[in-house]
Amino acid sequence: MERIYLDHGATTPMHPLVIEKMTEIMATVFGNPSSIHQQGRQAHGLLEEARSKIANSLNANDHEIIFTSGGTESDNSAIMQTAHARVAEGKHIITSAVEHPAVLNTMKELVHQGFEVTYLPVNEAGGLTAESVAEVLREDTILVSLMSLNNETGVRFPIAEIGQLLAGHSAYFHTDAVQAFGLDELDVKALGVDFLSATAHKINGPKGIGFLYIRDGISLPALLHGGEQEEKRRPGTENLAGIQGFATAVEILTPVEKAKRLAAYEHFGLLIKEALTEAEIPFVINGGQGEKSPHILNLWLKGIPNDLLLMHLDLQGISLSIGSACTAGNVEPSHVLEAMYGKGHPSTKESLRVSFGLGNTVAEIELFIERLLEVVHRLGK
Repeated sequence: MERIYLDHGATTPMHPLVIEKMTEIMATVFGNPSSIHQQGRQAHGLLEEARSKIANSLNANDHEIIFTSGGTESDNSAIMQTAHARVAEGKHIITSAVEHPAVLNTMKELVHQGFEVTYLPVNEAGGLTAESVAEVLREDTILVSLMSLNNETGVRFPIAEIGQLLAGHSAYFHTDAVQAFGLDELDVKALGVDFLSATAHKINGPKGIGFLYIRDGISLPALLHGGEQEEKRRPGTENLAGIQGFATAVEILTPVEKAKRLAAYEHFGLLIKEALTEAEIPFVINGGQGEKSPHILNLWLKGIPNDLLLMHLDLQGISLSIGSACTAGNVEPSHVLEAMYGKGHPSTKESLRVSFGLGNTVAEIELFIERLLEVVHRLGK
């Protein structure tokens, strides 16, 4: 049975050109970028070439890009380093109730260490406003950390507006852009952020490589201790093949390519919604009333338990998920949907996340719809 992969919000298949580039690097370049001999200089040149490509995609300076092992490390670094460096100035941090576990669990640890965290609620559309940030902003607020785009609903937060709000405040501003990077046009200067986290495996690059943008002029202690790599901010020999693979994935996603993909995802979502409507299956698009990305479709199929639906679709060759992949093995209700609708709301146990990406076709979506309708009718009896 040929499987249909609709879980690109969790991770994505590597693009063939990325595999080709990484294979080339692994086969021909083995020098340490920190070494001064010829092989080292060759590796260093390729490292900085990749850094420049990624920086340009964000309108950042090259040295503002620090390579990490992925989004989780980038989120942890920005949050923990800021908290520990600025503790004398205050202990208040602002985030939202719908952040990724990489942020929420870091905040939980900081609360244990004596910091105070305000968790902004979201409305039923899954969004929040700059005004809601302003209402809880205090003189002792040292950090605001808000995601650019929610990984379960695809809802966007008004990061640029919040950046403008914080321009006159001393608090640092971090955004987890793991789901937004590569699809949305992101300009760190226009957004007004001090930190931005991203990872390669969400944009058809390799796993195990990400970056943290750190605005010029910010001085923070390193989270790790060792050598002087990455502007002395992140020690350890760089993963050159992964970094080159990341840069290749970024190069592929030109503005034209992004627009093409987003249009396709919009069409896929429309096909699914039209089919459900025609079949008279009660459903709601969670977050559908807000500003959102079309690559994520969070479906509340009323009266259908999502664990059973997920299992039956998996047996039918369809790969998708209930929520964040970082809660793998956890069948608890989605914290994102609980924040939107309240604990105990039926949507929290009757919703699925369908996420589109590279390789998906109209034919696949039509087959998915056919199998979805079949399973829903069977479970609904």
